Amino acid sequence: MSASQPTKTALKTVSLKFNHSSLWSWFQKLIAFIIFSLVVNHLSTPESFPDGESYRFPVEGFLSTIVLCILIGIIAGLNFKFYKKRYFSKKVEIASISWYMVSTLGYITVMYIPLGIVLNKIAGGETELYYLLIGLLITLLLSFILIGLAYSLDIYNLYKLSLKDNEITIESGTKITKLTYENIACFYSENKVVYTVQNDGTTITTDFTLNELEEKINDQLFFRVNRQIIIHKDAVDQIEKIANGKLLIRLKTSIKNAAISEINISRYKRKAFMTWFQ
Repeated sequence: MSASQPTKTALKTVSLKFNHSSLWSWFQKLIAFIIFSLVVNHLSTPESFPDGESYRFPVEGFLSTIVLCILIGIIAGLNFKFYKKRYFSKKVEIASISWYMVSTLGYITVMYIPLGIVLNKIAGGETELYYLLIGLLITLLLSFILIGLAYSLDIYNLYKLSLKDNEITIESGTKITKLTYENIACFYSENKVVYTVQNDGTTITTDFTLNELEEKINDQLFFRVNRQIIIHKDAVDQIEKIANGKLLIRLKTSIKNAAISEINISRYKRKAFMTWFQ
């Protein structure tokens, strides 16, 4: 048996577990859509009330709602995959979540209007703008609730991952080092060289600029206090108010460089820093 065979087997096992987890997640969402459709259609018309004397199962409404839910689920899923790759993999914040919801509801609107007109034509009815708009508003409201319920756990898990378990690859000449966010105290620039300082005081040179690092790292954990330094939130040991509205920051990590061991934050950045830190 070759040395790479156990590794390949392990990768296949991980891949199968991931696929099963993904399928189970979609199955749960489908069950939720079906239950939601049953409840809505049974409450929408008097003859569909479960306790009614002339009870009739709402077949047409149930099937059309299921189709609509599936289309909404596909739109929400594809848009979530895009946002996960483009935004959520780096950081999860209110702005990105809001844009995800707004854009998803926008795509649903684009899908709903022509679909509603076509279905009315097929059914032989006339398309009235009032009822079309009412149906759209109800669909958007219910979609907002369903998408929130369906993806809240996924977004929360991505949020935890982005804050704690994410890592960055530090390139330094021919060497490549992977560091998790929680092991980094700060980044600082000196003589046009950017250094990474770990919590134990170990320093690693990098091939990045601070501007490049700012684009890569999670800004919920890291803050650029000035042109030379980016610090990690958990590395802050003490904050002291000093003259002229400035702040003096001391880090937990012991660093020989005097410019890093005590960091001044200008009064112009004070508010932004405190908002981030708190």
